[in-house]
This record gives sequence, structure tokens and C-alpha cells, in this order.
Amino acid sequence: MTGWELAAVCAAGVVAGAINAVVGSGSLITFPTLVALGVDPVTANVSNSVGLVPGSFTAAYGYRAELAGQRERLLRLGMASALGSLIGGILLLLLDPGVFEVVVVVLIALACVLVMAQPRLNVWVAARRRDPHPHGGAELWLGVLLAGVYGGYFGAAQGVLLIGLLGVFLDDGLHRVNAAKNVLALLVNAVAAALFILVADVDWQAVAGVALGAVAGGFVGARLGRRIPAPILRAVIVFVGIAAIIVLVYG
Repeated sequence: MTGWELAAVCAAGVVAGAINAVVGSGSLITFPTLVALGVDPVTANVSNSVGLVPGSFTAAYGYRAELAGQRERLLRLGMASALGSLIGGILLLLLDPGVFEVVVVVLIALACVLVMAQPRLNVWVAARRRDPHPHGGAELWLGVLLAGVYGGYFGAAQGVLLIGLLGVFLDDGLHRVNAAKNVLALLVNAVAAALFILVADVDWQAVAGVALGAVAGGFVGARLGRRIPAPILRAVIVFVGIAAIIVLVYG
């Protein structure tokens, strides 16, 4: 990877880290960037997961005030996220790479739809909130488990899934829900990263570029992300997602 390519990956990491802190679909920036630079799709996905861990940590740390009082909840749901991530990561490694190249196109398209639908999802979430369990109950635990499987296999827009699930089943403010989302996404990325480091082919230059950018982006997103106009943010994410689909299908 040349110096200019590494700089491009780092810049993508900054944007992805900020987006993950606010919404949670930053992989739609970094993954297509790695693929466009010639990294094999499976290796790009693995390296992206590893590289985003530091940024996930800074995003969670930036929301530390909103995490107050959520310890027991996050311990319960964190187990689901970790288990789901392990399952998703194993599926990624066991399934034929050709399967991933087909499935990832569908997952990116799904992620784009989720990002576009988020305003309607938020309205639906508010309407559904009726006497929820303080920790979400078994339904939320199962939903977080499945979101973890998705995140361990391919993490783009897992944050959107988590915000939707947490908002439906928890009676809490959006900022506290977003803080919990950041912690659960951190667990998913960290478990998948540990698995991939042990047994998968990791492009460490790509990891370094994504990680450096994501750390800065996580801080920026946690502090300033609420000021980014949501329609602009969604439009950028969807544009990059469509570009990724074109690259994967015709590249």
C-alpha cells in the first residue's frame, strides 16, 4: 500500500469513526475504500473490523456521561453481543469466500435501506414504547444476539439495527440509547477482531490506516456529531454504499 493509499484509508477511517459514534454505518465508508484499493473483499472486511475497534472505544468513551446507570443492562446485553459476534465471525471464516462476495452486496443494500429508513424507524420506535422491561427482556437479548451475528459477519449499519432494537425495548432517551449502542458495537468489533487476529488473513497496513483515522473520528463524532445535518450524513452513506455495490459487482 502506497503512502497516498494509506492516507486515503486513514481519511476514510476518520469519517467512519465519526459516523459510527453518531449513527453506526461507518463500514460503508472504510470497506468500499479498501476494496477500491485492491484489497480482497474478505480480507478487507476482516481488516476493517480489526481497525475499527480503537474508534469504537473512543466513541463509547465520548458518551461516558450517558452510560451512567447502565452497567447491569450492558452486562446482560453485552453477553448477547459477544456471543453473536463470535458466531458471525466463525460464519465469515467457514463459508466460501464466493458466498461472502454475494452476501455482502445484499448486506450493503440492506444497510443503505436501514440508513434511509432511520427517520421513519425513529417514529415507529417512539410509537412502540409501551411499558418496556428495564433491561429489554428476552426479546431484546435475542435481537441483540442476532445483531451481533450480523456485526461479526459484516458490521455495516449494525449501529442502526442496535439503535432500533434498544429504542423499541428500552424506556430511555436517544442519547443514552446511542451510548449503549456504542458499547455493544465495541464488543461486537472487539470479539470479531480477536477471532480474526488469531485465525484470519489480516492486512495490517489497512488496519493501521483505519485505526488511526477511526480513533480521531470517534472523538469528533462523540463531540460534534449531533451538529451534522442528518439528511446530508445519510446521503453520503447511501452514496458510498451504492458505489461499493457497483465496485463489488462490476469491479
